[in-house]
Formats: sequence, structure tokens, C-alpha cells
Amino acid sequence: MTLPFPASARLPEPTPPEAGPGTTRMQRLAILVALLVGTWVLLQLFASVLLPFVAAAGIAYFLDPPASQLTRLGVPRGAAALLMILTLVAAWLLFALLLYPLILSQIGILISRLPAYVGSIRSFATDVVTHLQERLGPEFVDERLRDLVAGQAGAMLSVLVTAISRLIGGSFALFNVLTLLLVTPVVAFYLLRDWPRLIARIDGWLPRRYAGALRAQAREVDRILSAWLRGQALCCIVLALFYAIGLSLAGLDLGLIVGLTAGVLSFIPYVGTITGAVTSIGLALAQFPSWTEVLIVVGVFVAGQVLEGYVIYPRLLGDRVELHAVWVIFALFAGGAALGFLGVLLAVPAAAVIGVVCRFWLRRYVRSPLYLEPPPQQEREP
Repeated sequence: MTLPFPASARLPEPTPPEAGPGTTRMQRLAILVALLVGTWVLLQLFASVLLPFVAAAGIAYFLDPPASQLTRLGVPRGAAALLMILTLVAAWLLFALLLYPLILSQIGILISRLPAYVGSIRSFATDVVTHLQERLGPEFVDERLRDLVAGQAGAMLSVLVTAISRLIGGSFALFNVLTLLLVTPVVAFYLLRDWPRLIARIDGWLPRRYAGALRAQAREVDRILSAWLRGQALCCIVLALFYAIGLSLAGLDLGLIVGLTAGVLSFIPYVGTITGAVTSIGLALAQFPSWTEVLIVVGVFVAGQVLEGYVIYPRLLGDRVELHAVWVIFALFAGGAALGFLGVLLAVPAAAVIGVVCRFWLRRYVRSPLYLEPPPQQEREP
């Protein structure tokens, strides 16, 4: 992403001079705390209506580089923004028209075959417990335990399938037609059209005293966040297509829906792969009579991990993304717990900002007397 800040790679980070009579350190700290508290209160009050606007801001941020490229080629900014938004809407409509009916049909297949899947899982669990009973003896595995394991295995599968079907069916209800097709695209168009002027206006509001340091940190946040978003978006698309095609070719009845879900959830490190692998292996055990097909399903996810770890991330991201997987997972779950889906959208940008600010102050700390001052020399005892 491009920010209209000065093009110097790194600006000096001088220690701020002493405050004048009109601005003390306590006053600056009070203003900062007031801004943070005010932002948090606004998020809490208007979280229910902020989702389309935050999504529109994310779309504008993501589409700013191609729109800027079209502008440099001579296309007016408004026309470039309109072209980008129309392309995005067309892609979404293509997905809704082509894939959504297939997903609904696979959900119908899942519901119709659920009793057979439950019976297969119960039979498999019963055979395993019976085998353990023969090997270990009835004193370790009794009949009551075997019946309990068989019943719970079927119940767990029923709960899992019900949750997945509700999640997939409810996701389209969550983003209603008005939000998806009207509010978000319209707001995204205006933000994308005016993006350079908005950034320039924010740059003009920066306090002159700290403008250089703030611009440098903003460029660092932009570098990390744009690399993460671009890499994760491409990673999710590639993995969703790979898993959906691979599982469908492997013969898994619900390969399309499981593969797409695993790919989309890949923006949460390891969650998409683990969820897709566990679900696919469970469905494969219930559907296929032999272990050969099950191993093929396992091989699809192993190949997906190799593709993600050795092709997608090294070529698309490299070392540019300084967001640790644990930090991203914590940010996503913390944002979801605090603000729901809105918090999930804001989690990664907030994590990138916090990381950049912490590294900035850590660099200042290791150059400060607090860190560099040597320990006092102990007096030698006579």
C-alpha cells in the first residue's frame, strides 16, 4: 500500500525537545489517554453499525495500489475507484451465483447422509473398543464403556455437522443483502476515490514536533500490514482452490465445502488446516471402506502444508511480515471476544500498530541511559 508521506526510507528519531510553557508532558499524556478512551467508547457504542464502514475501509486500503496505478496511467481517480469496486462486486456475484448453490447442495447431501455417517462412526468406535477389550481384557474395557464410546462418537459427529451447517448457512444471513450489495460497496467507493486526500489530511493533522517519527512508524505499519493482507488473501484463495479441487478429486462427497472452509480459515494460523484435516479425515472414515482413500485425503492436506510453507509464504511474504503467528492468533481471539466480528476485522491492524510501537520504544529504550547506565561499583570489603 502507498502512503503519501515523504519518500525517505528512514527518518531520524530524535529525542523530543523540552516542552514549551503551553504543552507539558502530563498534558500530552492526558490527550493521548483521552483519545484512546474516546476511541474505545465509540467502538463499544457503535460496534453494531461500524461493520460495513470498517469493511469498506479495509477494501479501500487493499485496492488503493491498483487504483493508484491506474491513476498514474492517466485514468481519473474516480473512474479507477469505480472500476475497482465494480470488479470486486462482480467477483462476489460470480461466487454467489456459482458456488453458493453447490455449497447448499452439499449441505443437503450431508444432512441426508448424516445417519449413515453416524452409524459408520459408531460401528468404527465399537470395533476399536472391542479390539481393545480383546487385547487388554474385560477388567480394563467393559461393555458399558464400549456402549458409551459408541454413543458419544455418533453424538459428537452430529453436533459437529450441525455446527458447520449453521455456520455456513448463517454466514450469508449475517452479511445481509443491504450491507453487502449497497452500504459497503458505496462507502468503499467514496473512501477509495478520496484515499490520497484523506491520508494527506491526516498527515496535515500530525503534530509538527513528532511528524517525522510518526510518518516513519506509519510507513512501517503500512509495510507490515499490506504484506500480511496481500499474502494472506492470496494464501487463502490458493489453499481454498487447492483443498476444494484435491478433496473433490479424492472422491470425498463434501470435498468442495470442506476445502473452501479450510482455505478461508487459513488466515488464522494452523486453524484452517487443523479444522479441514480433522473434518475431512472423519468424513473419509465414514465414507470410504478402505484406508487407501483416507490416506489420499491425508495426502491432500500434507501437500497443502508443503505448498503453503515452501511456496506461498516464502515467495509472497518472505521476511517482510513481522507478525508472529501466536500474536496474530491472540489478536484475532481477543478482538472477537471484545467486539465480535468487528473486532476480528480490526485485530490484525491493531496488532501491527502495537508491534511497531513496541519495537520503536524498545529501540529508544536500548539507547537510553536507563539501559546503558552501568551497575554501581560495589565497595570492596577491607
